[in-house]
Amino acid sequence: MKIYLFFTFLLITSILICSNVSSGEEWTMIWSDEFDYEGLPDENKWNYDTRGNDSGWGNNEAQWYTEFRPENAYVSNGNLKITAIKESINGKNYSSARLITKNKCDWKYCKIEVRAKLPSGRGTWPAIWMMSRDNTYGTWPDSGEIDIMEQVGFNPETIVSSTHTNKYNHVKGTQKSAEYHCPDATSEFHVYGLEWEENQYRVYIDGIHYYTYDNDGTGWQSWPFDKPFYLILNLAIGGSWGGMKGIDDSLFPHVFEIDYVRVYQKE
Repeated sequence: MKIYLFFTFLLITSILICSNVSSGEEWTMIWSDEFDYEGLPDENKWNYDTRGNDSGWGNNEAQWYTEFRPENAYVSNGNLKITAIKESINGKNYSSARLITKNKCDWKYCKIEVRAKLPSGRGTWPAIWMMSRDNTYGTWPDSGEIDIMEQVGFNPETIVSSTHTNKYNHVKGTQKSAEYHCPDATSEFHVYGLEWEENQYRVYIDGIHYYTYDNDGTGWQSWPFDKPFYLILNLAIGGSWGGMKGIDDSLFPHVFEIDYVRVYQKE
């Protein structure tokens, strides 16, 4: 009996291993920026997003995002540094940068890892997030938004991941989100991750899974995440959330540091 059980165990283990190998379910890296150069962000991989400057990006944000300006976005010592500066610029009191993947280089169903260290200080609002390329279902929030990481300076130890759709969004008071307590988010680098599949996406910090959003089967109003999305890295100042407790001007400049960005898809 013991021999029979032993060989049965080996057979089951063998089947499971073969199944994993042959299923093609491994994540394979297809795009990355390791920031192993010096200068402005790689023009082959990143664009600057400035189209919402005049309107405050719909959030009453206080910064002006610049283009090709090393003071606000620069790569050195292996890291991309998005820097917010207290200065008068185009009618705003702060400058910063908002980068999007080149020509909205986008993916449908993917794994993303961004290793980053966040700024600290009342008024800051860094984010790692994704938006729809084509807005197939309409403008925000209908075509969806995936917030992999958001943090505000007046609550620097709390990392938030959120989902925005037609059915679930903060305007309606139905937004779905989760928080993760990360006491050294502003002093140490952490890996902020997303695994997005056909009917579910999951969010991680340092490999720890803390948020899941599922396709509830009710249509695009709750699951617009069947279209390509592009990646955004930005450091906002003030705004409806980041500026809820004001902006401490004595703490500038603020730096959002990114060590790498890696994108994977399943084979």
